[in-house]
Amino acid sequence: MSIRRVTVYAASSQALHSDYISAAHRLGQTLARAGLVIVYGGGGHGLMGAMANAALTEGGEVHGVIPEFLTRIEQGHQKLTSMEVVPDMHTRKALMLEQSDAVIALPGGCGTFEELFEAMTLKRLGQFLGPIILVNTAGYYDSLMQVLRHSVNEHFMSRIHLQMWQLVDEPEQALDALGKAAQWSASRIQQAAVTGASS
Repeated sequence: MSIRRVTVYAASSQALHSDYISAAHRLGQTLARAGLVIVYGGGGHGLMGAMANAALTEGGEVHGVIPEFLTRIEQGHQKLTSMEVVPDMHTRKALMLEQSDAVIALPGGCGTFEELFEAMTLKRLGQFLGPIILVNTAGYYDSLMQVLRHSVNEHFMSRIHLQMWQLVDEPEQALDALGKAAQWSASRIQQAAVTGASS
């Protein structure tokens, strides 16, 4: 699968440790230098802003997708390649996936978790086939991986579903992970349901 456009999920919090900001900055640099087009939530603060600013500084193409109600709270990033204002969060999430070949998740809160789990669910159902990469800055996603493995052990998910995503410690490793991600096809929907304890 050829990867040209990547959706990045990231936090907008401005109260984060500098390690998270640095990782977001480096991811933006890495993706832009590789010539990948970035699609993200359009924010100008937190990890969103750090990632977008770094990519733009490197001459990268960065597209924001922001729901209209958020523009009344914040204007979003003002220097993007383009900004699409959509009616609501549902439309935003759908467009961000439809416009991209892969997903990369930086650390984030409930909004990032929601986006990430929707991408995972759609991949499980064969509706999104691209790689899903989690940037595990400072071990942020370790506990989530433990929960997901527990879900498999308790037969809520099949072991094959652990192949739906890749975990990397450093943002620079995301490119290699994109290239090495297991191939996924729409036929995987046949394995979406867990039918027995051996799944």
